[in-house]
Amino acid sequence: MEDELTKERKDFLEKDYCRGFIKFCGLHALKIEKGLFESSIITGENHRTQDDFIHAGLIATMSDHTAGYAAYTLVSENIRILTIEFKINFLKPAYGNELRCRSEIVNEGKQIIVAQSSVFDLRDTHEKMVSRSTITLMAVNADKLENRRS
Repeated sequence: MEDELTKERKDFLEKDYCRGFIKFCGLHALKIEKGLFESSIITGENHRTQDDFIHAGLIATMSDHTAGYAAYTLVSENIRILTIEFKINFLKPAYGNELRCRSEIVNEGKQIIVAQSSVFDLRDTHEKMVSRSTITLMAVNADKLENRRS
């Protein structure tokens, strides 16, 4: 692929990012560049735990999904990205009204891609990093996934 993403590819990735479970959660794309993807979510009561913190599962989902789309910026349209390993460190509880995730590719192999995601909790006038994760992803030809439900 070329050094820059086309407008059509960015538009596709922005729309594709927010489907199914991710749409249900309320995540959306903020910034899309080659090897970089940023996302955001306005948090509500449905994202909180019994202690009023933002649920760790939401933070983990955001980290993983955003990393997958950072990888997706590097491959052609006939390739799908699957997570094969995921490690997250929760640094402090999140309790603000918005989360932002920044995922960057740190190693681009032909089939194996490694990304790092950082999630920030927006609190009034400042942000705090609440998690850092490393996600290992695999690039798979879409044809190989066609009969996955058989």
